[in-house]
Amino acid sequence: CVFCNIVGGKSPETKIEFENDEIVVFKDIKPASEHHFLAVSKVHIDSAKFLKRSQESLVTNMEDALKTILQEKGANINDSLFGFHYPPFITVRHLHMHGMAPASTMGFLHRLMFRQHSFYFRSPQRVRDELQPDT
Repeated sequence: CVFCNIVGGKSPETKIEFENDEIVVFKDIKPASEHHFLAVSKVHIDSAKFLKRSQESLVTNMEDALKTILQEKGANINDSLFGFHYPPFITVRHLHMHGMAPASTMGFLHRLMFRQHSFYFRSPQRVRDELQPDT
């Protein structure tokens, strides 16, 4: 998994912008906006669809880290977009949240790819609301 390699330090060309016990944050290689970062879980989880209620703090951690990075880069959080793609619309099957700004300058195709309130791209809050019960 390409993200497992990045998390494991096996991708020296990828600059880690932020790291803690649960996640790493780095730039998206195909940015949809001037600032486009990914928060990636250190533990391999296939997608947000498989998150459990006990992992709610992971979603919040990812969102908070992306907001901090975007603010540090001078982005306007009020013109930002955060979310997860859902299967089958995932290019890398490893949990990652997108954080992008400015959302207002995204082109037509990117607006479609990252369309809020769609069945294939979900906000952090929607993911938290739909977490699966722990078993």
